[in-house]
Amino acid sequence: QVQLVESGGGLVQAGGSLRLSCAASGRTFSSYAMGWFRQAPGKEREFVAAISWSGWSGGSTYYADSVKGRFTISRDNAKNTVYLQMNSLKPEDTAVYYCAASPTANRQIYEYDYWGQGTQVTVSS
Repeated sequence: QVQLVESGGGLVQAGGSLRLSCAASGRTFSSYAMGWFRQAPGKEREFVAAISWSGWSGGSTYYADSVKGRFTISRDNAKNTVYLQMNSLKPEDTAVYYCAASPTANRQIYEYDYWGQGTQVTVSS
């Protein structure tokens, strides 16, 4: 069982930065791949970024095309925390951001077993 709690959301102007954190409970955090998803009003939840467990691949990362080069996902297994550094934010990045845990790093929502409650990110123009 893994419980996830996101933090770090807020209101920022376009071009600004935010860092989201996701604190996980449970001793098996390091064995899970972690992902970030987002859901804007009236839209479906979409993949943002994922990072594999820190095993053979050493934490491989994956990004949606819309955030590649602007967002960075990372994890600190000692702190049971995954981060999403978001730079050069755009109004279209406005959404509720969710972290999630999965046995494997991938882009599919249905592959993720555990979800946080979400944190709101609002980017003003």
